[in-house]
Parts: sequence; C-alpha cells; structure tokens
Amino acid sequence: MEQNLANLRLAVLIDAENVPRNCIKSVMQEVAIYGTPTIKRIYGDWTNPSIAGWKYSLLENAITPIQQYSYTQGKNSSDSAMIIDAMDTLYTEKTDGFVIVSSDSDFTRLAIRLREAGQRVIGIGEKKTPSPFIAACDKFIYIEIIRANFEDERQEAAALQLETQSVQPKQLAQRERQHTTRPRGVHVPDDIIQLIADSVSDLSDDGDGVFMGELGNLILKKKPDFDCRNYNYNSLSALIKSVERFDIDFRQTSDPNIKHPYVKDKMRDNG
Repeated sequence: MEQNLANLRLAVLIDAENVPRNCIKSVMQEVAIYGTPTIKRIYGDWTNPSIAGWKYSLLENAITPIQQYSYTQGKNSSDSAMIIDAMDTLYTEKTDGFVIVSSDSDFTRLAIRLREAGQRVIGIGEKKTPSPFIAACDKFIYIEIIRANFEDERQEAAALQLETQSVQPKQLAQRERQHTTRPRGVHVPDDIIQLIADSVSDLSDDGDGVFMGELGNLILKKKPDFDCRNYNYNSLSALIKSVERFDIDFRQTSDPNIKHPYVKDKMRDNG
C-alpha cells in the first residue's frame, strides 16, 4: 500500500548558489505539503559576501548552513557537498524522500540514483531549470509559482485582517469567500489537454472513466513539472472542468458520505 505523502520523512537539501534567498519561507511551506522535513541543510561558501544575507532566513526556518569553500573560481562549490551528504543520508538516516532545491542540472544523476534506491524525489527550482533535472524527479515545482501563491495568500490575509475591524459578520463571511477564491484560470494549452486525454486513454480500455487520483499520478509520471497552479487553478478537477472535452462524474463509494470523481473523454466516447 502506498504511503501517505503527508507522512513522508524528507531530507531538504538547498543549493544556496542556485536559488533566490527571498523564496525560502514559501519553499519550506510548500515542502510541508508533501511531508515532514526531518533534515534541512543549505550549502554554499558562506565566506562569500554575495550569500551572507541568508542568515535571517536560515534562523527563521531552522535550516543548517553547510560550509563548502569555492576551490575553483566560477564553479558551484555546493554540488559535491550536497551529493555526498545526500548519499550519506540515504544509507545512514531514516528518510522516505529528498527535496532538492536548485536550478542546476548537475543534480540530475543524484535524483536518478535516489529514485533507484526507492526514495521519492521532489525538485524545486526556477523556470530556467534544464529539462533533464526536471525529468529525473518524481515531481518538480517552480519557485515562481510557489512564491506567487505565497504572496497572494499573505496579501489576502492582510486584507481580511483590515476588514474585520469595520465589517459586519455576515459581510465578512461573504468577503472571505471572495478572497479565498483564486482568480479564474487561464487557457489550458493544447499540449496539456492532449496529455490529459492520452492519460485517460492509457488508464481506461472501456471508456468508462478513470479515477481522478489515478489520473493525476500518471500525469505526474509523464510530466513531473505538471502543476495546476501553473495555469492558475487550485486543483486538477478545477482545471479539467474548464476544458469542454472532459466530463467529471462523482461515484458513490461504500461510505455513503464519500464520492470519488471520475474523468471521461467525450471525444473518445463520440469517436
């Protein structure tokens, strides 16, 4: 039986020379969605003034800095230290997965090796991250998306706090619903629609529809950087509902209070 992702024990390894400092708080909040970060380390040459400003972010998020001197000018000194620590952790610590925070393709082989050992690998980096590293991860999340969501939530919370001082309870509830509703999603690209259609076809021989959770897992295996938030949707179901090609129906389970969503491709049915 597959382990609940929220219970995963994660080792979070951060390349200080390849991620922006102002993203750490939002990144750590994102990591908490997938499991518990039992190890949190960040690697860099801390004698270098360019990364000296990390101190407050590290203290605030209880992240341990690991010193790695730059022996050769122009080379990323963090790579070898991160890779060695990851392999040591793999064999000496009790972890279920790794979060590699970097936009550097040099960690591609590390991600592959960790997955070969049965570890779940989540990559977090900027949109400039090379595709080989993205493909080597079980899931890859863009820092730009994480940071945008974090800023939206912070602004919404501040706006709601101001409104509580002068708005009646009934009005406040209505405004709270407005604030917590994400803006309408953008147009879903044709290649993503085709990815969903192909995945539905792969999972369903009879066209009877496929379970949403199973569909989401297959899409991630095919495209690790797939994230509904890239298209301004909160969930896969919301994204699929916006595409006329697909139908979603909810089927009763053995529990009368629970229904599971199933996705059907109307073009396949008509064909």
